[in-house]
Formats: sequence, C-alpha cells, structure tokens
Amino acid sequence: MKIAYLGAGTWGFALASILAENGHTVLQWTRSPEFCKELIEKRAHPKLLGFTAPQGIHFTHDLKEALDGADVIVESVTTKGIRPVFEKVFAHGACDIPIILTSKGIEQETGFLIPEILSQMLKQDKSPRIGSLSGPSHAEEVIKRLPTSVVCSAYNSELTTLIQDLFTAPSFRVYPNSDMNGVNFGGAMKNIMAIACGMSDGLGFGDNTKAALMTRGLHEIRKLSSTKDCQMETLNGLAGLGDLCVTCLSKLSRNYRFGRLLAEDYSPEDALRAIGMAVEGMYTCKAALHLARKDDIAVPITEATYSIIYEGLNPREAVKKLLQRAIKEEHL
Repeated sequence: MKIAYLGAGTWGFALASILAENGHTVLQWTRSPEFCKELIEKRAHPKLLGFTAPQGIHFTHDLKEALDGADVIVESVTTKGIRPVFEKVFAHGACDIPIILTSKGIEQETGFLIPEILSQMLKQDKSPRIGSLSGPSHAEEVIKRLPTSVVCSAYNSELTTLIQDLFTAPSFRVYPNSDMNGVNFGGAMKNIMAIACGMSDGLGFGDNTKAALMTRGLHEIRKLSSTKDCQMETLNGLAGLGDLCVTCLSKLSRNYRFGRLLAEDYSPEDALRAIGMAVEGMYTCKAALHLARKDDIAVPITEATYSIIYEGLNPREAVKKLLQRAIKEEHL
C-alpha cells in the first residue's frame, strides 16, 4: 500500500520504518523544508542515531505530494496540531481513505479525544474511517526492534484488522481492542502521571512514592474515564496500565523528563526547550482538569500537576498538599 505519513518525529520515524519493512511505500511528510532536506540527505533521524531509514520511506515537505494516490493516512503530529494539519489534508480532498492516529492527547478547548476531533471535522459521529494505535512503546526501543506490544482500535472492525495487518511485525505485536475511547483516553492520561513521577524522582523521593503515584494515578484515570464512556477493562491493559508503566518508569519518556526538570527548578518553558520535543502531558493536563471539574470528579494528582505547570506552585508544596488530603477507604 502507499501510505501518507504525517509527522517525522522520532515516533513517526520508528513506525514508518516498520511499515516500510513490511513492504509498504511510505511518503513521510514534515512541515519543515530544512528538516526534510536533512532526512533526504542523511536518511537518519538526528534523535535516533545509528539507524537508517529503509528504502521504502521517502520524505517530503509538500503535503499534496504526500497525499496524492495514498491508500492510508497515518499521523504522528501533536494533539494541538491535529486540527490545523487535517484542515489542510481535507482541503486537498483526502476525505475518503482510512486515517490511523498515533498521537495521544485531549484537546484543551473541547475536551475531545483525537478521534472525536477528526469525527467532528468530518461531520460524522464515530467516523468509520478513523482508527488508532496506542500502547507502551518508546520510539528508541521500537527502532531497535526490541519486543513491543501495543493495541489498535477503530470505530469499524475492518479498519481495526487493517491496522493490525499494516503494523504487526516480528518484534511489534498489535492486539485489537474494540474500545476506541478507552484506548485513546488511557494513552492521553498516562502522560500527566508520568510528569508527576518525574517530579517525584527529581525531588529525591523513592520507589514507594512512585508506586503510590502510579497506583493512585491509575485510579484517577479510571474515575475520569467515565466522562468518555470508556470500558474499565481497557485501562487495565496495554493502552492503560501498560502505557502508564512504560511512561512513568523510563527516562526515555519526555513527559517523565519534563517533570524531573520541573523538580530541578526549570520553568516549564525552559524544560520544554531542554527536551526539544512536544510534551503532550503538559497540554493534556489542562483539558483533563477541565473535564474533571465539569463533572465534579476529584483528580488530586492531575490538579497538583496543573498547579505546578500553570500556576507556579512549588513541587514540594504540591506534595505536602497531597499528603494532607483526608484519607478515605481505597476503592478500585
């Protein structure tokens, strides 16, 4: 198949490599002409040193060129960039081919998950053209072909099967899951908890603290998932607990690193510059807190993370506030 791949970050580069090695032709689009030129000349990503793009990948900064004749669109942009990018995609007439989403986030202005954003743009309810790939997967490990398991989902079961067929590889297992909202919600929310865990480590706290943050964080995710009609079981699987673990426990996670830098007295802006890539948890945190307040759902870890990022609360003060909360019986 010919695949238009939108986005050439590390995650996009790693997934495009899998698609090309599976025999597909990938035209990978980046908005930057300078970066496109570098990719064409070096056939390597500057943040994934030592790995060369397979021959089946071609690079372009011309969106129309990427879309012409494509059988499938795959995106790896940012949640904030979804609307502006797909406004251009649809303006080029690419309105009738499958779209596979790999970004993870919640839109601030609407509280929409990414599939909901595109369904709205297509003027459809749960568009059968939209599917997702999510789960515990660092680009740096996928590109090395280390064993990885993820999930795919779609509003249309035939598209779920297509995604599984496109991406499954010897070291990359793709499990189907019919809960589209749950798959996307788990992938979005775990980034907030990873920021909190990064701050915990940056403050010098131990494994006990991080275990508590992850467990109570999963509890928050499960509670808030009711606002999106997710299935609780999904959040116990790869797209929920699995993604939470890999993002909270690894220094490869940019959300974890962002939190750690905040604990080391970096401002959010300086931390972003130091990482040099999008930090989806920073964006999603505002949207998640809005959802929680709208339905009067207590999300103390999300709220503390928001206060640190957007209101200047000192991370140590945030920990004190969390520890001073009234203790209630644990309900899972």
